[in-house]
Amino acid sequence: MKTLILLLIFTLSVFANVTLDDYRKNGIDFIQKQLDFKLTDFGYWDDYLDDKDLSFGYIQYYNFILTCDKESSKLVLYKKNKDEKFQLNKDYNAFTGKIKGDKIKEGDLKTPLGIYNLTKRIVKLDAFYGPLAFVTSYPNIYDKYKGKNGSGIWIHGLPTNQKRDKYTKGCIAIDNDNIKGLNKKINIEKTLLIINPDKNLIEVNKENIAIILSELYSWRYAWIYNNTDKYLNFYSDDFVKSNGMKINSFKRYKKRIFAKNEKKTIVFQNLNIIPYPNTIDTYQITFKELYKSNSLKFIGEKILIVKLTNNKMKIFTEN
Repeated sequence: MKTLILLLIFTLSVFANVTLDDYRKNGIDFIQKQLDFKLTDFGYWDDYLDDKDLSFGYIQYYNFILTCDKESSKLVLYKKNKDEKFQLNKDYNAFTGKIKGDKIKEGDLKTPLGIYNLTKRIVKLDAFYGPLAFVTSYPNIYDKYKGKNGSGIWIHGLPTNQKRDKYTKGCIAIDNDNIKGLNKKINIEKTLLIINPDKNLIEVNKENIAIILSELYSWRYAWIYNNTDKYLNFYSDDFVKSNGMKINSFKRYKKRIFAKNEKKTIVFQNLNIIPYPNTIDTYQITFKELYKSNSLKFIGEKILIVKLTNNKMKIFTEN
């Protein structure tokens, strides 16, 4: 415990000239609050990002990125190297949906535009889909927020016993040798799929990522220290939670929780901030959340979809 306290004081002294006297007079809670506040500082995050690979956004968790360019029908694999940089590993010719544009509903023959996880691998399936398939997380919470529906969007192989069209019903299909090779290259739990309308990836702006990080930790700071108004100000008037709860009901619910004035511990791990395809200033934020209060303990995956407007983050859906 003594070592932890000294480490906290040393760390904070580097950032904010806090001394041992501050700890002696005010205690460890004072030190922790100052550190929590420092995480809301844009300058800290701007410096922190200097040597980070922001090719696809700020990515802590994933080691493999698959991008699908619908215009040129390419699936491209990037792999994180020992220097934490994403390098081009392999590109594949691919088939995508017959109809151009973003998927909206079941049966529209479109491949969705968005950010997806690979949820599982299937090896026992109809021969039409080749030797194996990766199931994607379509529809994600942003898709549902926008009223999209449908399911069964996979990355799969080609028919083993018949010819096929040059398009799919919405999936991404690659040659059977390639799907087997891809299977050997990736860990699906650490792989993210980004589907774009064309080969021009959204340019990642370092300043915007730093702003979002400082805003995210400002949201956390208001949450930890029970500043209800500031916390709720991060939410858009158009906010809808993934369970269907709209903004007014959400505000009433959160005010009841904050009224308990409980001491909280909130830690974010495996944080990822990625510009959302086919949008302007919209980002997907994901992280593992460790939450603990007297009345609740939670460890799980958290997803926020946010829009950056005038250097302020607004959340318009979350799980």
